[in-house]
Amino acid sequence: MKTNEYIDSCKIALKKEQEKSLLETNNWSHVNKEEVHKNWNLLYAKIAEELDTLNPLDTKAQDFISEHYKIVSVFYKPSKEAYIGMSLFYKEDEGMKTFHKSFHIKMLDFLEEAISIYAYKNL
Repeated sequence: MKTNEYIDSCKIALKKEQEKSLLETNNWSHVNKEEVHKNWNLLYAKIAEELDTLNPLDTKAQDFISEHYKIVSVFYKPSKEAYIGMSLFYKEDEGMKTFHKSFHIKMLDFLEEAISIYAYKNL
């Protein structure tokens, strides 16, 4: 169970790491954003197809999250806390919430749990 203090620290880590990366890379000028968004759309479509029977702990789910982390890492490599913070941001930001729910109503809950599992195991 994540405490409120830990959740807040993850949100802060995301904000700090993104701000630092944006500053150092001239607003992620090195990223082909069109290609990245295409990759995210393809990944989320694949997850959505499996989501009703997908367990966040399963190898298949964690493989999806590994792919998600690779896409995120095109921008910068987030720490464990920042990556968990990203999953929380997806649920709190209205635009992100709408975008992710457009693939599957359970996408946000799945991503929050699966990203946390991935981050604790791999980052």
